[in-house]
Amino acid sequence: MIEIYQEENTPVKAFLVGFENLSELKGLVKTLGMEVGGEILISKVKPNPQYYLGTGKTEEIIHNVEVLDCECIIFDFEISPTHQRNWEKLANIPCFDRHEVILRIFESRAATKEATLQVQLANLEYSLPRLAHSYGDMARQRGGAFGSKGSGETKLELDRRKIQEKIYTIKKELEKVRKNRQTQRKQREKIPLPVCALVGYTNAGKSSLLNVLTSSDVYEKDELFATLDTSTRRLSCDGKFSVLLTDTVGFIKNLPHTLVDAFRSTLEEAVISDVLLIVLDASSIDIEENYKTTIKVLDEIGATTNKRIIVLNKWDLVDSFTKIRLSELFKNAICTSTKTKEGLKDLENCIFEICMKNQIKCFVPYEDGKTISLIKRECFIIFENNKEDGIEFTLRTNTEIENLLKEYIL
Repeated sequence: MIEIYQEENTPVKAFLVGFENLSELKGLVKTLGMEVGGEILISKVKPNPQYYLGTGKTEEIIHNVEVLDCECIIFDFEISPTHQRNWEKLANIPCFDRHEVILRIFESRAATKEATLQVQLANLEYSLPRLAHSYGDMARQRGGAFGSKGSGETKLELDRRKIQEKIYTIKKELEKVRKNRQTQRKQREKIPLPVCALVGYTNAGKSSLLNVLTSSDVYEKDELFATLDTSTRRLSCDGKFSVLLTDTVGFIKNLPHTLVDAFRSTLEEAVISDVLLIVLDASSIDIEENYKTTIKVLDEIGATTNKRIIVLNKWDLVDSFTKIRLSELFKNAICTSTKTKEGLKDLENCIFEICMKNQIKCFVPYEDGKTISLIKRECFIIFENNKEDGIEFTLRTNTEIENLLKEYIL
């Protein structure tokens, strides 16, 4: 791949090519620190073996790139290694697709060991079929006896083997990290708290919601994929009943398959959670499409039976007409704003109502102080009556704690 050179503090100008709305690609490009120098929308075409697009459209794009003095071309669809090589030879500037843009963003965002390993794995799996793209004429050189391999071909095979070995090593390391994650989860499950996973399109405000609800300081910024790592915080009701809120990596349309696989472990929290908070950016013109993408990803990872709460976030940025339309479109959704604090109490109440659905009566003898402490710490106590040999409770709790109290239920 041709490297992009730029003067310090001068953003690279990118020319965007796509079939439909380019707003998402523009957001990705902005997040990568580039600026949009030009764009073109094209009709669906029958793939051309040389450039994917037809000759006329290819010449038009090259002309626009030269006139607008753009420094790279970015396609809003996947291009093959051959197409990429041909475009770069023709334009003499870097050319890549949204897949590589997302990979570069993920690479710059990875913070923990797991996220770093996952990004490395996705990068290697993406680059493997593009190795020949790095050699050019060297791979066509021939020497020695007829039919023997040229120096370029030998170099290509050596590098391919090195990448395959590195992929194997990273997968082994990831397996260790995942086992550690499972151990941590088992430790957490000893404290029987329900889990609510915040899921949704990238930049919908999930981290902001987590922070304002739990008074935490998880990294947040108005950009795509601001955080890649899972963060879990405790949300308490009146200092007693608690749930765990878990932030997850944001979804995006046409997420590269290498990243769906590589980041599956960061989405495991969504699969095993008791409740899914599907967070949508109410101010986005693509909110309906973003919702469909989120549901599609949840289906792909197997999070299909969890209870769901739809959250229309950034409600303060929406005009009156749009509020009416969205309220009709997403019935029973909770409208929130982390800036004005609108709807946050309603969201908390909804979370607790779902997680504390089980109202039970039980009698716990004083000698079982551990269970009494658990009830007072983790349950919502409606009624408490101290008797001669124990305490009678009427309380609301979750299924996990109800199972622990089974022998004491009246």
